[in-house]
Amino acid sequence: MKYLARTTDGRPLLGDEEGFVPLPAAAPDLETVADALPRAAAGTLPDLEDVPADRIDGDHRQLGPPLAEFGKLWGIGLNYEDHAGDLGEGRPEEPASFMKPSTAVTGPGGPIRLPPVEQTDGVTAEAELAVVIGRGCRNLEDESTVDDVVAGYLPVVDVTAEDVLQRNPRFLTRAKSFDTFLVVGPAIAVPEDSIDLEELTVKTIVNGEIAAENEVRNMLFPPREIVAFHSRVMTLEAGDLFSTGTPGAEPIESGDHVRADIEGIGSVEAPVVRCRRR
Repeated sequence: MKYLARTTDGRPLLGDEEGFVPLPAAAPDLETVADALPRAAAGTLPDLEDVPADRIDGDHRQLGPPLAEFGKLWGIGLNYEDHAGDLGEGRPEEPASFMKPSTAVTGPGGPIRLPPVEQTDGVTAEAELAVVIGRGCRNLEDESTVDDVVAGYLPVVDVTAEDVLQRNPRFLTRAKSFDTFLVVGPAIAVPEDSIDLEELTVKTIVNGEIAAENEVRNMLFPPREIVAFHSRVMTLEAGDLFSTGTPGAEPIESGDHVRADIEGIGSVEAPVVRCRRR
């Protein structure tokens, strides 16, 4: 597995299990992580063994969001049958997708800022596996072609104002769109070979306790199917992100600590604070 990341001050990095090097040291023609996405999709990122630079342990780097700007931000609701059942929802026949604004994104460490209680007093956090698109595509014929356009995978925490949503399902966009309501992981995991996504486990962890856990194999619509489906709706572009659904949502309050953990991909965490009315 290789990793694409950025420091908090914007310096792009390329890494593996042993650490990170500056991306331009590995590939002088790549100035940003966004520049590297097509090569990640093509499987042609440089081998770090050939890079004349010392690796630095990721624990000794402060990492921000791996992209300065993401493209379209898609979310998928009710994608685990167990979760849909918990909410009293029937099995959807097609992906139940929604979009979030770019201003919802916050980097690893957050914090997740809860809106004033006058706006919402029922917020939940959800760990999810996200797919990052590496190159533009349209009308993918089937799932077998998806790996050719995917740069890699990312752990995220999706956040929802559940009480807003419960008032009316048409309020979904608003319930998902508050600032900091999408915490993105510190590094895009780029598989060197085709990865068996079904084997991955997604965990929502709050205050050190596992609140929800499930395997990707139990998704109603697997990640590759989600990408292929949406490519037949619109053109997908490098930097677009699909957050593929959660095994379960957990209520959060100010003072809590949330973590999304995805076996084999990585983790991201953030504290929770409450904003005051201005």
